[in-house]
Amino acid sequence: MTNFNQLVTHAVRLAILQVLEQDPDYSHNEHVLQTVLASLGHNLSSDRVRTEMRWLEEQELVAVSEIGSLLIARITGRGVDVALGRSRIDGIARPRP
Repeated sequence: MTNFNQLVTHAVRLAILQVLEQDPDYSHNEHVLQTVLASLGHNLSSDRVRTEMRWLEEQELVAVSEIGSLLIARITGRGVDVALGRSRIDGIARPRP
């Protein structure tokens, strides 16, 4: 059975993908993502946001670039499929209908 912390982590990852998918440029920096996640009830540290961005990058769902020390995530086609529920990845919540 999945524990509460795993459920939250899976929901955070989906939220990041959905926020990026809805942006006209398909990208946001870590500070914007942290603020949006907080507005959705996920009050995460900067380190945690960066960790989730890097995890999503490892899964090839986002491309992460750096400007100085600032991380910027851009969703990939594969990430769009997961955000919209067309594909399923272990470790990410499935969108609700």
